[in-house]
Amino acid sequence: MHGLTTTSATTTSAENSVAGSLDGKGGSTTCVESPGGSHLPESEIIIITEPSEQPSDGREAGGEKDGTGEHVTAQEDSPPEPPYSVLSETAKVSIILTASFAAIISPISSSIYFPALNSLAQDLDVSVSLITLTITMYLIFQGLAPSLIGNFSDIHGRRPAYIICFAIYIGANIGLAVQSSYGALMVLRCLQSSGSSGTIALGSAVVADVSTRAQRGKYIGYASMGVTLGPALGPIVGGLLDQYLGWRAIFWFLVVFAGVFFVLVAVAMPETCRAVVGDGSVPPPRWQLSLLQYIRQQNKKRGQNSNDDDAADAQTKKKEPGRRRRRPSPLASLKIAGQKEAGLILWYGALLYSGYFAVLSTLSTQLAAQHAGFGSVQIGLCYLPLGLGSLTSRWTVGRILDRNFRRVARARGIAVAASGRQQDLAGFPIERARLQVAIPLVYAACAAIAAYAWVMMMMGGARTLAGPLVALFFVGHLTTGAFSALNTLVVDIHVGTPATAVAANNLFRCLMGAGAAAVANPLIERIGLGWTGTFVAGLWVVCSPALWAVMRYGPEWRAEARARGDQKEAEKAAKEAAADPEAAAGDGGGDQKRT
Repeated sequence: MHGLTTTSATTTSAENSVAGSLDGKGGSTTCVESPGGSHLPESEIIIITEPSEQPSDGREAGGEKDGTGEHVTAQEDSPPEPPYSVLSETAKVSIILTASFAAIISPISSSIYFPALNSLAQDLDVSVSLITLTITMYLIFQGLAPSLIGNFSDIHGRRPAYIICFAIYIGANIGLAVQSSYGALMVLRCLQSSGSSGTIALGSAVVADVSTRAQRGKYIGYASMGVTLGPALGPIVGGLLDQYLGWRAIFWFLVVFAGVFFVLVAVAMPETCRAVVGDGSVPPPRWQLSLLQYIRQQNKKRGQNSNDDDAADAQTKKKEPGRRRRRPSPLASLKIAGQKEAGLILWYGALLYSGYFAVLSTLSTQLAAQHAGFGSVQIGLCYLPLGLGSLTSRWTVGRILDRNFRRVARARGIAVAASGRQQDLAGFPIERARLQVAIPLVYAACAAIAAYAWVMMMMGGARTLAGPLVALFFVGHLTTGAFSALNTLVVDIHVGTPATAVAANNLFRCLMGAGAAAVANPLIERIGLGWTGTFVAGLWVVCSPALWAVMRYGPEWRAEARARGDQKEAEKAAKEAAADPEAAAGDGGGDQKRT
């Protein structure tokens, strides 16, 4: 059928402009004359468009379809939609890689510790069980700390949050390197965890700051590189340092390692928080400038006179987004966890992580028990397949997520937003786009973890470890891929507060991971490694209907939550208007004048 669109125009050139824009999309345009044969007035022009074949990107001739399938035609006076971020592709990748490798300090601090458990127990004259308890406490604080630092960064910016994290972390590592008591080890490990864990939430938040939902799968892959390399490299580095230099060298290494990334963030990484810099075009406050930004700003000012400086300062103040500063709240993460959709995603993601961490935390003890001749270096090398599997999943799953996003959009007749522009989730089933990738990975991971457990138990004491190591690769690849998909979905539905959302994710994962680390070894001693792996796989399968429920009912729950939020905002505005009627009247008058 022909589509009829009525538009207003003031000149003949406007008519030509509209016609040209429609022809450019592949449709033909006809100007309809009045019954008397004369053209219609210029203020009332009727344009008929004949649709042509739909392009592969989901757009239709003469306009686009919205989430309801209605035909939408662009008006000639509509300004072009601004890009989601003004940063170039190279700048985005550089910033995300910096954030990614800054986030490596949290997982590497946990895994670098494993090969040195026996050495620490001997030097501090305590049991290995007590040293293992420090791992549990590390995970508890790894879950709690990001709830505060993530909410802080969503309000005040990423750079101040990074500086706080690195300062706490470096100080804790110096203390760990010189301490000689179990009490000091426990307290400082908790402090070390508090400083390092916030960088994971900050890394995902930086991705949300600079990338759209249609691109996020790929960028989450970049952001997760550091988090993935930590478990792979940590045990190897820790084993080498412990065997040749002693366990204290581990913490001195972490001081130097963190110092390098702290300097990199301070010198080169710009502020990306959208509450501070918007799409990147708004200059941040002077104290939030990176060193390179500050130098460029000073060089620019030297080439201007004082009048130009005053004008530039006035323009900067004018461009700064008006925002009300609020106090960071550690309860913000709990509020996210209380939502139907987010709560189920966070709970199941934590369940996956607890099984993964049970493998991670028991591998060293299983190897030591089955292969008495293994030292710290050999045990550390056996963690490598797990890390490599995790690393490969970051690229494969990230690209699949982006491709499936576009496929779901085309199937629904929804036009994917142009590159660099954010996709509106109203009417878009983002849950289906992400969980169609996550759910198959979950079921495959169930098979992989059960296979690892039985192969590891049956090949105990064998000369070759090929079977368990291959199984570990697939455990790492599949579970990490599922984590990535679920983490991307959490960020998608909380794009305004990404760091707080990731902190909520971290809270659930680490608390359940701490419980898994505490019960894994006793459970293995009681029922055996094979049946323990089977129990974990069975638990994942039994609880997987939670993900199906999110895919089916998630859009409805999200719409209900959005309606409740709009209602609260309206009630809040009504209360403010009632409290200050004069200001409300002034605002109304201003609106009337603008109208």
